[in-house]
Amino acid sequence: MADIFERLLKHYGPLGQHRERAHGYFAFPKLEGEIGSRMMFRGKEVIVWSLNNYLGLANHPEVRKADAEGAKQYGLAAPMGARMMSGNSNLHEQLEAELADFVYKEDAALLNYGYQGMVSIIDVLCSRHDVIVYDAESHACIIDGVRLHPGHRYVFKHNDVDDCEKQLQRATTLIEKQKAGGILVITEGVFGMAGDQGKIKEIAALKDKYSFRLLVDDAHGFGTLGKTGAGAGEEQGCQDKIDLYFSTFAKSMASIGAFLAGDRKIIDYIRYNIRSQIFAKSLPMPLVVGNLKRLELLRNHPEYKEKLWSNARKLQNGLKTRGFDIGKTDSVVTPVYMKGDVPEAAAMVMDLRENYSIFASIVVYPVIPKGHIIYRLIPSAVHTDKDIELTLQAFSETKKKLDLGEYKVEAIPDMAESR
Repeated sequence: MADIFERLLKHYGPLGQHRERAHGYFAFPKLEGEIGSRMMFRGKEVIVWSLNNYLGLANHPEVRKADAEGAKQYGLAAPMGARMMSGNSNLHEQLEAELADFVYKEDAALLNYGYQGMVSIIDVLCSRHDVIVYDAESHACIIDGVRLHPGHRYVFKHNDVDDCEKQLQRATTLIEKQKAGGILVITEGVFGMAGDQGKIKEIAALKDKYSFRLLVDDAHGFGTLGKTGAGAGEEQGCQDKIDLYFSTFAKSMASIGAFLAGDRKIIDYIRYNIRSQIFAKSLPMPLVVGNLKRLELLRNHPEYKEKLWSNARKLQNGLKTRGFDIGKTDSVVTPVYMKGDVPEAAAMVMDLRENYSIFASIVVYPVIPKGHIIYRLIPSAVHTDKDIELTLQAFSETKKKLDLGEYKVEAIPDMAESR
């Protein structure tokens, strides 16, 4: 019989194999100081492009005050127990009502976490007879929820509405054959890696030909898209066609938690059956108080979203002017596509951090194919023109070095902190 631990220790995985050189620098880095466009990394100030603090609410004085007062009044323990048993409160219900109203739905249910919440949403919605049709580039929380589904699932090519229809045809044929089940289609409002919006309006239009329900994960669209900030559905003029609207508080709200909104009867069913909430302690009161304040600011200060988009356009236009490939993004998420191997990418990241004071997240193999590098830049409302100018200059100079082969090294440099 094999020892489970022995098997694990033979190979730490595609990312973990680099842990001894990467920990504390490329992986698990420590950004310190006040959350903002500039923070401290290893004792040095850097311009940060890796935080989803889209509207700059993380250190907004009213938010900090609400968080502090919530903790002082209630502590982290309140309310004790799961919502269904002993952990409910008027403030939890107030936040749900305000969220539902904001995204033009009848009701909303709070969730403790986005990732955990989405996995559990899929579980509560789908029986073994149901079929899930989902976008190939869906977030890990969707992929993992689908993997746990005991029934059939069909994946469609990313944002390919024609292929989505083909999978709907397959799903419809299967359900007609087994004489049981329904179809759930899942896509995203904004795909967090490439920054392109999901084809929500076009997919929703397929309801004229097929019977299905539509679930949209709008983690990156909530607060950043639409006239009022209600997200990608509002932006595309089809919010009413989304049957279940999901978002997390971890992006525009700079907090913890998530919510699901839709028709009252369906949300009520989910509220009484979703295992990740029934068997988990309620969202702590200070987070509820803080999220109410964040939602208030998001609703009442459209200038935050306007500043975010102003910065995003300056960054994206500047990159395109300098010849960078930023793909098909139509959101504030800003990918920068380059060619290179993993050691080259590591050397480039080091140069940006050590010599240009730029901290940006990078994606390499095995997340994407070999020979490719993606930087994902996340602008926020608190970035300055100087931040953008220095970043564009740094990217231009380091890209030249990359093209000239100056980052060619044999292995990832050892930058790990001792633990």
